[in-house]
Amino acid sequence: MTTQPPVITLQDVLDAAERLRGSIYYSPCPHSQMLSDITGQQVFLKLDNLQMTGAFKERGALNKILTLTPQQTARGVIAASAGNHAQAVAYHATARGIRSLIVMPLPTPLVKVTATRNFGAEVVLHGANYDEACEEAVRRCNADGMTFLHPFDDPAVIAGQGTLGLEMMEQIAGLEAVVVPIGGGGLIGGVACAIKETNPKIRVVGVQTSRLPSMPAAVAAGHPVTIDAATTIADGIAVRRAGDLTLPLVEKYVDEIVTVDEDEIASAILVLLEREKTLAEGAGATALAALLQHKTSLNGARTGVLVCGGNIDVTLLARIIERGLVKDGRLIRLRIHLLDKPGALHELTRLIAHHRANITDTLHNRAYYGVNLGDTVIDITMETRGPQQVEELLAALTAEGYKHGRVL
Repeated sequence: MTTQPPVITLQDVLDAAERLRGSIYYSPCPHSQMLSDITGQQVFLKLDNLQMTGAFKERGALNKILTLTPQQTARGVIAASAGNHAQAVAYHATARGIRSLIVMPLPTPLVKVTATRNFGAEVVLHGANYDEACEEAVRRCNADGMTFLHPFDDPAVIAGQGTLGLEMMEQIAGLEAVVVPIGGGGLIGGVACAIKETNPKIRVVGVQTSRLPSMPAAVAAGHPVTIDAATTIADGIAVRRAGDLTLPLVEKYVDEIVTVDEDEIASAILVLLEREKTLAEGAGATALAALLQHKTSLNGARTGVLVCGGNIDVTLLARIIERGLVKDGRLIRLRIHLLDKPGALHELTRLIAHHRANITDTLHNRAYYGVNLGDTVIDITMETRGPQQVEELLAALTAEGYKHGRVL
């Protein structure tokens, strides 16, 4: 375990809240009866995806900007980011007449690059990933005398993110637990400090993607460790190394850390979109994903769940929705063998229609999959109401003598 004392106190978070008052949207935190019934908790969704730039990052970025000296603001600020931090820095720096330069990795989606530029920042594309972009940002910072705004490993940034914890305690009477996404640890570090120093009985649960479990690895090792790179739909928390400043906060205040996989995150995005009419990006849906999959040790608690961001590329959203439908058993693809003769397809589709599944795509194949001469294979993609309807359809296909299998 690290011996470094936490870098912020409750007073730092309280000071940040006063500093941000009137400049940051006091996002709603409604109760969801539907999600409460599904998860077994009393779920309140803290909707910080409704901030001006679509994510909680504004809190930390603005708190840091407001602590700069006149000399620092005159020289401008610089940051490395592939998304939410970039937009937060750009928006609040521009609003205060401060020059901002953002270094973004080359693969950053065009929509995020455009949004950052539209908020007034100069954007430089550099490097294959965040780490390479960050190295370039630090180099330019040292060369030009600008102030580097770290996305999570900075006391002022951590304190700014902690204001979310204060708001949830104000908004949820009898709050018993909060569930918070984890990337580098700035968000959960600030929230946990604010909550635990106010009411130690409130449980704090962190959730990280299983593709990049950098915080559990750091807690296990007692110090930050760099894990292998990986891709994830929760790109906003795709951090390979926990923060040096955030880890002591996590060790001191966080009660539990769990991980969720890609399909679980996709399913949570779909639930929020379909049931709660709320758009969340992958990182913003991880906290709910943990509750939907019953990953935590919480049992019937009054629980604040952070939906911390909603900036998602629409093409990725389309794929996530499709993946979520597959995960929920509402979109399936079957590979079915049948005789290559007139009427064979009609008989098959008649059976499918009888079981009220909706065919969205078909693909015939006569040359692959070990098909006998005179036979064919057809891949059929269908929309269904869920797993029970799928099982009924599979049983009917078997009863009618069709050789079939699911295509994953």
